[in-house]
Amino acid sequence: MGSVIMSQPPESEFSPPAPKVWRVDALCRAVADALEARFNPVLVRGEVSGFSRASSGHCYFSLKDENAQIRCAMFRRAAGMLDFSPRDGELVELYGRLGVYEARGDLQLIVESMRQAGAGALFEKFLKLKARLEAQGLFDAARKRPLPVMPRAIGVVTSLGAAALHDVMTALQRRAPHIPVLLVPAAVQGSSAPEELIQALSKLYLLTQQGSALIDVILLVRGGGSAEDLWAFNDEKLAHTIAQSPVPVVCGVGHETDFTIADFVADLRAPTPTAAAELVAQPREVWLASLESLARRCQLAAFRQIDQHSQRLDLTASRLGRPSARVAQQRLQLAARAQRLNYLALDFLKQKQQDLQRASLRLGLLDPSLVLQRGYAWLTDSDGKTITSVQQTRVGQALQATLADGKLDLTVADAN
Repeated sequence: MGSVIMSQPPESEFSPPAPKVWRVDALCRAVADALEARFNPVLVRGEVSGFSRASSGHCYFSLKDENAQIRCAMFRRAAGMLDFSPRDGELVELYGRLGVYEARGDLQLIVESMRQAGAGALFEKFLKLKARLEAQGLFDAARKRPLPVMPRAIGVVTSLGAAALHDVMTALQRRAPHIPVLLVPAAVQGSSAPEELIQALSKLYLLTQQGSALIDVILLVRGGGSAEDLWAFNDEKLAHTIAQSPVPVVCGVGHETDFTIADFVADLRAPTPTAAAELVAQPREVWLASLESLARRCQLAAFRQIDQHSQRLDLTASRLGRPSARVAQQRLQLAARAQRLNYLALDFLKQKQQDLQRASLRLGLLDPSLVLQRGYAWLTDSDGKTITSVQQTRVGQALQATLADGKLDLTVADAN
């Protein structure tokens, strides 16, 4: 039997048809139509995250649970009917329609109404921890310590990349450049942040206890953010670490409306990182004014003493009798008393002068020129304006550096 050879059709006859070529906007509209037909309207429950209200009145945020999140937009008309102010971490129920924001190709939920469904898991966790630590006495006013009037050194715990670090250092440099600052960096956000913050505080505690540093106060700071961003400062172990500090702790975390467990445990809560720095650094001008006031008080006290003794001398002189012997005797006594009074006045003035010299010496220690003698320089531009950042300079710009023993004219070669 002969073999039968069957011819195969060309491969192109079995190839699938070529897919339709979509325009991007047409594809987004098609997806939106499919969502409309399949899902809308929807009622969904979750926690608010990243809530913000634009100047237009529209609100933008994300709704999330432990596994996923979806972007949400609530336009001014719907937002105007809210009977509460949504906040991050709050559990809510949203009624709306799924759609596609074509400008970004993002899936989003257009919210038509919102109602509260509870405080939210994060907020409930926060309240439970707050109640437990309060019962343990960590928030008691009796354990809060006053801040030092003139700290010898200031410890700072924050992230090296945080804007809060720049704000704190700028405020301290402006108000009290003579006070040394010891920074121990730590993460201020994320799962590793609580342990890093604890380790950073512990390092400062150890330095203080060993006498290796003259730290009199510690600043624990970071900038604002959502409830999730600030959650590291709601750690129970961190709260106990703050409570164990050998020196006062000032907590400046987030914005003025943000509160964390660390705020309640610290000796003092500051509304912002900048405010925390200002609370521990009195301006130099304040101390100069105090010294001048003390000098005036010493001078007035000396004058009052002299006037009182002079009046006593006048009274004694008026009581002298006529007999010459009595007069001579009284004159001798008067001369002796006058001499003694003079010695007392001189001794008093000498003591006050010594007090004034000691106060002047302490003020001299605050002289910024001492900082220059340690190797630092003060940079100014041609107008005399202080240069604190490379962003204030340009290549070729003329600068002047003030050193401990003179000034140098400089030219910027590189401003990276």
